[in-house]
Amino acid sequence: MDPDLQAAAQALGVRFRDLSLLRLSLTHSSYVNEHPQDAPVSNERLEYLGDAFLGMVVARRLYLDNPSMSEGDLTEARSAVVRGETLCEAAIELGLGEHLLLGQGEEQTGGRSKPNNLACAMEALIGAVYLDQGHEAAEAFVVRVLEAHIGSAGAREVGQDPKSLLQVAAQARGLGAPSYNVLAMTGPGHDRTYTVEVVVAGEALAQGSGRRKVDAERLAAAAALEQVKALEAGGNREPMAAKEEGPASP
Repeated sequence: MDPDLQAAAQALGVRFRDLSLLRLSLTHSSYVNEHPQDAPVSNERLEYLGDAFLGMVVARRLYLDNPSMSEGDLTEARSAVVRGETLCEAAIELGLGEHLLLGQGEEQTGGRSKPNNLACAMEALIGAVYLDQGHEAAEAFVVRVLEAHIGSAGAREVGQDPKSLLQVAAQARGLGAPSYNVLAMTGPGHDRTYTVEVVVAGEALAQGSGRRKVDAERLAAAAALEQVKALEAGGNREPMAAKEEGPASP
């Protein structure tokens, strides 16, 4: 059964000029398969548009709100916001699952609470708002529904990421931005270990090992933080090695 689109729009906090766009954003492919005359297309094209717009909006917001973040840190923060898990959380907060148009089989298998369905519907909804109301309104919608996630991603990267802390410490002492070199990659593709060294002002300060290159870089940066002051004073230290403890984060 179709949801009451006016009620859905009110629940989502969006006033659509063209409610057919809202309906399309809520239409899962399983509904199209079972009701081809009623709904000839699903929300997948809107999902594509919403994904592209979402990435741009989040990137812009992170860039403006976090002037000290490096390109790499901005990229990681953006990925944390636009990933499926985050979009699913935002969709749950909006109650988006209640308004999805699903086929009977998808309905019976818990389709309204499936993370992928919710994340995809969130992207499609963003695309629908963009087409219906334009860039400014769609950006405001994205910021509203993801504001907490954008803020926490930026704070996490700036406040806790050792790469950001090392860069700030090194540049404050006139040493320039750190660089990272992969020294070794060991193990099979599904269980690889990276060993990375961090170089500041031409000096290899520390090494780190992890199952992802970014994890190895962070461990190297954490080990190097204590060496920056010594390097500034002209001291020479052997590279310190750090290894990640426990399994890498996905």
